[in-house]
Amino acid sequence: MAEKKEKKPGFFSRIAKYFKDTKSEMKKVSWPDKKTVLNNTGIVIVVVLLSAVLIIGLDAIFGLLLSLVLKGA
Repeated sequence: MAEKKEKKPGFFSRIAKYFKDTKSEMKKVSWPDKKTVLNNTGIVIVVVLLSAVLIIGLDAIFGLLLSLVLKGA
C-alpha cells in the first residue's frame, strides 16, 4: 500500500506561478489618485520636518543643560 507522492513543481514553474499570482493580486489593488498621493506626501514631509525641529531643539536644550552641569562640577 505505497502511496504515490505528488511531484513538487520545478523551480522555474514555481517562479512563473509566483509572478502570475502577483500580477493577479496587483489588479485587485485599489490605487489612490494623484491628489491623495500628493496630500499624503505633503503631510509626511511636514511631520518629518516638525519632528526634526523638535529633536534638534531638545538636543540643544539637553546639551546646554549638560554643559552647565559639567561646568559647575
